Amino acid sequence: MKINMYFLFLVLFCLTNCKGQPDNLKTVLSDNFDTQPPFYYGMPDSLSYKDVNPIFDNKGQKLLLTGTVYKLDGKTPVSNVILYYYQTDANGKYVHKKVESRSMPPNKLGQTHGYIRGWVKTDVNGRYAIYTHKPGSYPSGTEPAHVHLSIKEPTIEKPYYVDDFVFDNAKLLTSKRRRKLENRGGSGILRLVQKKDVYIGERNIILGLNIPDYAKKEVANIKSGKSIGEDIISFTPTHAWGPDKGTKTCPICKYGWYNGILYFVGDNPNWNEIEQWLIFLENESQKRKAYLKAYFIYGNKTNYNKIKVNNLLENIGRKLNLNNVALTFVPSFTDIKSEVYLNEINADVENTFLIYKRSIVIDKYINLKPTEKNFNMFSKTLDVSNNEYFDLPRVENDK
Repeated sequence: MKINMYFLFLVLFCLTNCKGQPDNLKTVLSDNFDTQPPFYYGMPDSLSYKDVNPIFDNKGQKLLLTGTVYKLDGKTPVSNVILYYYQTDANGKYVHKKVESRSMPPNKLGQTHGYIRGWVKTDVNGRYAIYTHKPGSYPSGTEPAHVHLSIKEPTIEKPYYVDDFVFDNAKLLTSKRRRKLENRGGSGILRLVQKKDVYIGERNIILGLNIPDYAKKEVANIKSGKSIGEDIISFTPTHAWGPDKGTKTCPICKYGWYNGILYFVGDNPNWNEIEQWLIFLENESQKRKAYLKAYFIYGNKTNYNKIKVNNLLENIGRKLNLNNVALTFVPSFTDIKSEVYLNEINADVENTFLIYKRSIVIDKYINLKPTEKNFNMFSKTLDVSNNEYFDLPRVENDK
């Protein structure tokens, strides 16, 4: 009897792909996780946007990892993205327990992800929620505590890893380490808030961001500033006007928790438009009080004179009667001493706006005009970011 080759192909295809991956990847461990990460091993057939790890009900520091997964534009939510996480216990060890259904036994090389692991699939709004415990750092004391994370997009064949979840207040997460983070998928640094007995770390993930060879189209031809989802790097401008006048206070260090706006203007200032933006930012700051801090950062390197620039900004602050907006400056956006160069601002564009929360960029605009439409857009962005965790207390110390 002749076999219909097309029919045979369909059967084989369904056997290996109808569930999204070959069955053997769910049941057979690789000899080496570096060559074949066990993303699918033990994965259930049905996934939810929420996963409650078996460790969550144990004694220890309860942790909720949550956020939204976006397309590369940082604004469009993506559903049906699978997130796989694994972590150590509070002692910094990957623990295998035979009684746990999701537990991973060691492979031939002794590697295991243990049982504190799981999967979620983003919902229609791109949201995910992982209920677990805060991990400990490795017994060697060389790595800050972290939760590993890999992603499988619906339209991409292979999963890829993104930056680990790490904790902002970890002693081992030094400034040097922060600058070496790759920001794969955006920043993984968590600024924890507390709700009853659960510590909440909110992280939005940007698909493809800083992923080498990721098939994508450029979302903008003009580049300036950190991308949506990345951490803003601390820097120390000179304050000519505002609450910190006469100092070199870092905007992010002093006020990086709630919403903030960094308004950069470089070598092509339009002072009429700058004043219109400053009036708008002042009004927003007055309305939102402690929940918004706006900074103007001037970085024109042409004929730079510190005294003249300071006087210029001071006169503008007095003229516009600014009480909340800080007017600051740096010698240039490539200045090393102030470390403003780390934020990669393009001095040739007319302006760059970085809107941030928890020190992470949540929106960005380049060459934006001071129109009523744009003012409304800013206000809506700030309104949306005021989520249910907005007024929760910050977690200052590990417990």
